[in-house]
Amino acid sequence: MIAIIGATGHTGKVVAEELLAAGEKVRVIGRTAEKLQPFVAKGAEPFVGNVIDAEAMTNALRGATAAYILIPPDVKQKSLRAYDTVVIESLYTAIDGSGLRHAVVLSSVGAQLAEGTGPVAGLHEMEETLKRLADVNLLFLRPAYFMENLLNSVAVYKSMGFFASLIKDNVKFPMIATRDIGQRAAAELRALNFKGHQVKELQGQRDLSMNECATIFGAAIGKPDLKYMQAPAMMAKPAMIQSGMSADFVDQLIELSNAISHGELVMLEPRTAENTTPTSFETFTNEV
Repeated sequence: MIAIIGATGHTGKVVAEELLAAGEKVRVIGRTAEKLQPFVAKGAEPFVGNVIDAEAMTNALRGATAAYILIPPDVKQKSLRAYDTVVIESLYTAIDGSGLRHAVVLSSVGAQLAEGTGPVAGLHEMEETLKRLADVNLLFLRPAYFMENLLNSVAVYKSMGFFASLIKDNVKFPMIATRDIGQRAAAELRALNFKGHQVKELQGQRDLSMNECATIFGAAIGKPDLKYMQAPAMMAKPAMIQSGMSADFVDQLIELSNAISHGELVMLEPRTAENTTPTSFETFTNEV
């Protein structure tokens, strides 16, 4: 039995679907039974529980041979780091108390840094906390910046006519489609070829700048001359809050964007066939 926390999210959904298609026994964990039903229809065992509830998560992981572990994002949290800490301690308690011995943990590029990276700093805390589990084999996946994050730029284009984000225009950095993360995580959970505490980076198909992303996005919508504009944080913040994000969550995203813009969020490994994933930004953009 493989348990999946965040089974209805971008990566967890792919992990669940890949494992079910391969004939694995899967337990999908989520906050509402209704959202888990598509997986139940394919043979998964549902478990309804909140990730901040350590007792519930202990029960969710009990009896599993392996698990996919992550911090489900919550853009409405008034204090993102406080929320992260609660989730991390809950997961630590659950893994320790359930008898789980193998877990693939979703982390991020830059998780070696303790601060200055916005939401990624919470993943640093998660890695360091879970490393206290000496008898559990942990694989920390550190993927690149999610391509899905740039879908927020679609709304800006619709209202303003240009492609925009908080990141500097000409800085190249790796980007990854979340389905590639889910597929790799599922493969690792089936193989269980990791021991101790290991880190693997996933660097996406290639490095890209926001200028290049705007050109690719423009080509996909028939606007080949589409321009990119770096949005000033002080102007973008009110709009992001209006969209439903908390002020603290927005501040965390601004810090993350600054870290990328200043070249602080970088991969530690050289790019290889092993850490390069298949989905290009062209393919992603045309599909979505």
